[in-house]
Amino acid sequence: MAAIKHRRTALERVEKFLSDTYFTDCNLRGRLFGDRCPPASLSYFQTPRRIPYEEAVVQEFRPAQVGESFGPTWETCWFKVELSIPLAWAGREVHFVWESDGEGMVWRDAQPVQGLTKEGEKTSYILTRSLKESEPHSLTLYVELACNGLFGAGKGSMIAPPDPDRRVTLSKAELVVFNRDVYELLVDLEILLDMAQLLGEENQRSFQALYTANQMVNVCDVMDPSTFPAARDLAAAIFSQRNGESQHTIHAMGHCHIDSAWLWPYEETIRKCARSWVTVVHLMEHNPELTFACSQAQQFEWVRSWYPGLYARIQDFVAKGQFIPVGGTWVEMDGNLPSGESMVRQFLQGQRFFQEQFGRICSEFWLPDTFGYSAQLPQLMHGCGIQRFLTQKLSWNLVNSFPHHTFFWEGIDGSQVLTHFPPGDSYGMHGRVEEMLKTVKNNKDKGRVNHSAFLFGFGDGGGGPTQKMLDRMKRMSNTDGLPRVQMSTPDQLFSVLEKESSQLCTWVGELFLELHNGTYTTQAQIKKGNRECERILHDVEVLSTLAVAQDSVFQYPASQLQRLWRLLLLNQFHDVLPGSCIQLVVEDALQYYTGEQGVWLGGHSPVGVWVCDTCFWPFPKEDGSITMENGVIAVCLDTMGHLTSLRLLDSGRSSVPDGCYANQFALFDDVPLYWDAWDVMDYHLETRKPVTTLLKPLEITLAGGLRGSVRFSLQVGKSSTLTQEIILDARCPYLRFLTQVEWKEAHKFLKVEFPVQVRSTNATYEIQFGHLQRPTHWNTSWDWARFEVWAHKWLDLSEHGFGVALLNDCKYGASAHRNILSLSLLRAPKSPDSTADIGHHQFTYAVMPHRGSFQEAGVIQQAYNLNFPLHAVPASCAQCPAWSAFSVSSPAIVLETVKQAEDRPEAVVVRLYEAHGSTVTAWLQTSLPVKEAILCDLLERPAVQGRLPLEQQGLRLSFTPFHVLSVLLVLSR
Repeated sequence: MAAIKHRRTALERVEKFLSDTYFTDCNLRGRLFGDRCPPASLSYFQTPRRIPYEEAVVQEFRPAQVGESFGPTWETCWFKVELSIPLAWAGREVHFVWESDGEGMVWRDAQPVQGLTKEGEKTSYILTRSLKESEPHSLTLYVELACNGLFGAGKGSMIAPPDPDRRVTLSKAELVVFNRDVYELLVDLEILLDMAQLLGEENQRSFQALYTANQMVNVCDVMDPSTFPAARDLAAAIFSQRNGESQHTIHAMGHCHIDSAWLWPYEETIRKCARSWVTVVHLMEHNPELTFACSQAQQFEWVRSWYPGLYARIQDFVAKGQFIPVGGTWVEMDGNLPSGESMVRQFLQGQRFFQEQFGRICSEFWLPDTFGYSAQLPQLMHGCGIQRFLTQKLSWNLVNSFPHHTFFWEGIDGSQVLTHFPPGDSYGMHGRVEEMLKTVKNNKDKGRVNHSAFLFGFGDGGGGPTQKMLDRMKRMSNTDGLPRVQMSTPDQLFSVLEKESSQLCTWVGELFLELHNGTYTTQAQIKKGNRECERILHDVEVLSTLAVAQDSVFQYPASQLQRLWRLLLLNQFHDVLPGSCIQLVVEDALQYYTGEQGVWLGGHSPVGVWVCDTCFWPFPKEDGSITMENGVIAVCLDTMGHLTSLRLLDSGRSSVPDGCYANQFALFDDVPLYWDAWDVMDYHLETRKPVTTLLKPLEITLAGGLRGSVRFSLQVGKSSTLTQEIILDARCPYLRFLTQVEWKEAHKFLKVEFPVQVRSTNATYEIQFGHLQRPTHWNTSWDWARFEVWAHKWLDLSEHGFGVALLNDCKYGASAHRNILSLSLLRAPKSPDSTADIGHHQFTYAVMPHRGSFQEAGVIQQAYNLNFPLHAVPASCAQCPAWSAFSVSSPAIVLETVKQAEDRPEAVVVRLYEAHGSTVTAWLQTSLPVKEAILCDLLERPAVQGRLPLEQQGLRLSFTPFHVLSVLLVLSR
């Protein structure tokens, strides 16, 4: 009989029929599981170490009980679970259900078979889909339980420092009969209910879905499974009503973003990879349509080393095209702070790994969760065989909504890559109707493209896809009222986007994230270690290459360098180098830099000096100020170390405005809205307090000769001290500030400011293999959203004929507003590491006034000099004939890298880039015995027709602005 239906009551009726809270004694959800049976025996062994299966199972196990708690944090419990399946369950689907607050892994027959994480909706392991008499009814499983959750063990909130005393409770461990027919009906009704609620009252399809769901409740007798098929037929009739040809197509791909370290240490990530990936492989065995995009060569290498059986299964599914390596990099690195050469090595190590292990390199760069993207990345992608890029992080912008989801991204050299942001603004979808509708509605490029990505699976802490996600999407594959949903691959998606690309827009320059700009400064020791190790590896490669060329007995340390590079690249992961990680990770990272296995064994290289006869004397005045000059610049400093005057001697031009102080330290309140280690908010600028408490006034520490220096000390904030030595070397164009800080603040931000006598609407900042300009004004929201930006070794503010540059040896945060250059020095967040940055710091920055442009004045070269001090080699003059390994004819060209070729020990790779932003031809000369020179890409693959003639002047190389060029030099022996 037809009945009047009230929309609200009909919706709530269906909701309650599916509820896991209400009416479970008589609704459908309450019938999902049938009979239950406890384990025949449950025992455990606890260890503070993460140990292999073979070691764990021979330990002494003691009895355990459901309801018992285990811990503390970061401990591991191994459970031995002896099961006996009742004979009466013949023909039934039987699951082992395990629920706890920790992350679990099921081991069966000495192999990992299933990850179990309640937060990732994985709480059961399927023992059999239909119990047969021939199957074993008694078996033993082991569950490896990490005493931490999917997102670590934050005390009170996710990103709070870990609670060291947290314990995890085992709330369920049992055998159950799983009613598959109930499950399928639940999924049907869930999809229909979502369609009814989300398509809206004005949409007739909403009512069709609602009325069908209501009728299914009428038809279904939860106590009589024979009524289920009729109810399912009603749902199938709706799902089989097809879309029109113009409907948007969603390309669904399984995904599991795993932070290589974040709220948990590196070692735990190894197990997260195994737990997540074994679950994916298990799903693939029963869902041959499932595809899974997986990045980060480091994580593949971890699984290869620690879980060889699982890795072999992964290799099989890679060969089948289901388990798809993507990204091409060693880790999903930070997109701002690594040097240009480090970014090259991310791709070089990653792509070579994927080629060696799977027979192919990746064709798309995959970086969904990094805090901004350098404008040099498009060129580096091109040089590594990649012309496609996927991310979504700009959806986190705090101020401006990025205008595209599919577009061409153009770098500073003009290289373009096809870029796609999944319009659902997530890399961890669950296959829900709401997410499909958002993907279509949110797409900012409607009318230009009709396809988009949909990445589904639990992520960040691992987890990955679930069977329910797949089953939801199967019902939505081609259903009227919803977009088409098809399992796809990155290659299929980008191929169709390329065909539709004629109307796409182009974004030129950096992809700046308007959030998380505190990560340019947080955990200063990690950033210093990164810069130092980049320098050390550069120097070791250069010296080793030259040693090989000079001495045929010397062996290039290729394997050691690869190991050290991989450690450095690992630490460039986007929650480690940015400093947004827990204390355990910081300790690991610093050990990788400085320990026996690390790169940086402490200390600076000896510094070479210019030999000259220019003398100068720091000269004290009656008011306590001191003046110094060195034949290039003259400075005046007050008793607090303020720079009151900075003049170029050849022009007399003053750099500091009258009445202003340069080298002014300022302290800011630094309390963000939530993301403590990540964010510095715009309102921090309203809390500026100049540092004015003098502990030790300015005094001369070195007078005359080749160097003059002065020193002073300040109190910073309530508990911190700063001591600075200001150094002027003979004929050096910059003034150095060697700074030591005992930092003991909380939620404070320390900067140093240089107001300069320069007017320009743009400042210039060094980035990887080049530079870019950013506005010094806040005209638009896009301008003021960049109140805190990043730079590498220098930034510069110039007007025609004159400018001032600020150089540094390990800092990245900076800003230039109006005429004030500011360098960000230290932060003091309390989450996720309550000890972040507390302690001793040493760093150097420098100020360099100059005539002409920064290019003409040699700012770039001077920044290299500050960061790459000369190596002093003890030897007699007779042992040191004049000898130059390389020279370049143009000051616009930087010879960045000299290394042995990866696959040709008789060959050298040199990498150069155009640094001025000009088109130029340059000659590269070398004293090495070169018999052949070939242009190659960043993966060191020779270019087609890339052979270069060997001429008397050297090698003739042509550059366009910011072009990176690699040359393979084959040496004669």
